[in-house]
Amino acid sequence: MAQPRPARYVFREVEEDDFPMIATWLAEPHVAQWWGDPDTEIAQIRDHMDSISVEPLIVELRGEPIAYLQSYDPHLEDDHPYQDQPFGTVGIDIMIGPAEMIGLGHGSAVLRQFVDELFAEGTLRVITDPDPANARAIRAYEKAGFEAFDSRISVYGPALLMALDAEE
Repeated sequence: MAQPRPARYVFREVEEDDFPMIATWLAEPHVAQWWGDPDTEIAQIRDHMDSISVEPLIVELRGEPIAYLQSYDPHLEDDHPYQDQPFGTVGIDIMIGPAEMIGLGHGSAVLRQFVDELFAEGTLRVITDPDPANARAIRAYEKAGFEAFDSRISVYGPALLMALDAEE
């Protein structure tokens, strides 16, 4: 029997001290193109810190923060556009912060480790919704095992819905 690989990334809760760093990441061209206004995003992340539906996390590699990741349950928000997904579904969003970390395979590796942890906790399906024009994100999700299953225009704009289901 193969031994599981040791965790490469650490996922920790966002702390108040993280907001200047997250704001810097949101201003990076590779992030700003796909995420909203930094002040609005920071306010939403701050609100998520006390939320039951969204979990905001910092991803660390060897003790250094490299990404922001959030997971959410679309069934815990009255008006979430993805409530048509089966119960047991968790949605995720990710941004690799430092530009020097882009193109090194961290996106797909972080996603795969995080999804494996969600599946181990009983999650049945993980979804994400990159902009259909965000080829880099779509490639990272595909590399992590996600498959596209729908295109929509939601309150967040154009979205390519992608999913990865737990093995039965």
